[in-house]
Amino acid sequence: MGGVFGRHDAGRQSSHGMKLESKMVESMKQRASHGTSVKSFNSIIMKFAKIDKGLRKCKTIFQQFDEDSNGEIDKEELKNCFQKLEISFTEEEISDLFEACDINEDMGMKYNEFIVFLCLVYLLNDPAASEAKTKMGLGDLESTFETLVDAFVFLDKNKDGYVSKDEMIQAINESIPGERSAGRIAMKRFEEMDWDKNGMVTFKEFLFAFTRWVGIGENEDEDE
Repeated sequence: MGGVFGRHDAGRQSSHGMKLESKMVESMKQRASHGTSVKSFNSIIMKFAKIDKGLRKCKTIFQQFDEDSNGEIDKEELKNCFQKLEISFTEEEISDLFEACDINEDMGMKYNEFIVFLCLVYLLNDPAASEAKTKMGLGDLESTFETLVDAFVFLDKNKDGYVSKDEMIQAINESIPGERSAGRIAMKRFEEMDWDKNGMVTFKEFLFAFTRWVGIGENEDEDE
């Protein structure tokens, strides 16, 4: 997952994109101040099946946004749906979210990318995002998204809005103390998350990795 996406993203991080990341980090810091119910990385793994089931509820919303039913959502479709739902995101905010989630830069948001998009909207706590949660019907997905936020907060030991390599190793060591393979497992999981290879994992990167961990890929067949 790492190198392919990292090369694209590192060079195109716009000031708007950085602003969005700052919002995500601040939202995560605020969420972290409330603590986490997650006790170990193993407990996160145990929830994979439940999270997978919850995330697949996004299909209905995805199909609503995918106006031409071609299996991906382009920027115009995203804008159109926001207008129909009378969600007051600015054009700049919509573009920022779209570009942040279009990891392949093919101008089309696939199903797994759309799941990340919805979760980011859920995380952002400004008035427009709160309005979007209601009008997009994210209430049914709240428990699933909250579990993902909770998992990230558990990994983010110093509560700075990012997960570092050392924090990942610490989380794995806490789950399997004394296990020789703990470091190797932690590094593998971290590399799967850190796709821009900068040594720090954002919530967005965590979400992309998580969709793969639970079995939702970018080529997900929506007709199945």
